[in-house]
Amino acid sequence: MPQDALDAMLLEKVDPAKGMARFYVISVEPTLFPETALVRRWGRIGTAGRQRIELHPSPRSAGDALRRWLRRKIRRGYIPRG
Repeated sequence: MPQDALDAMLLEKVDPAKGMARFYVISVEPTLFPETALVRRWGRIGTAGRQRIELHPSPRSAGDALRRWLRRKIRRGYIPRG
């Protein structure tokens, strides 16, 4: 993946009326093997949350998956925070 490509993003969804304060972090990271990892972390703000790692055959494939997840989360009301 080129250096200027998107490789990590933090999203939040906060609704005080519903008592909702969620975070979602997604990143593309190298591994010790030929694959590239797409790492997703999510949970309630202030907690460690949960984590899932998906292995992809190339950085491009992982980057495509990252963009798909971002679109999905933004459609569901998450806001990019950095």
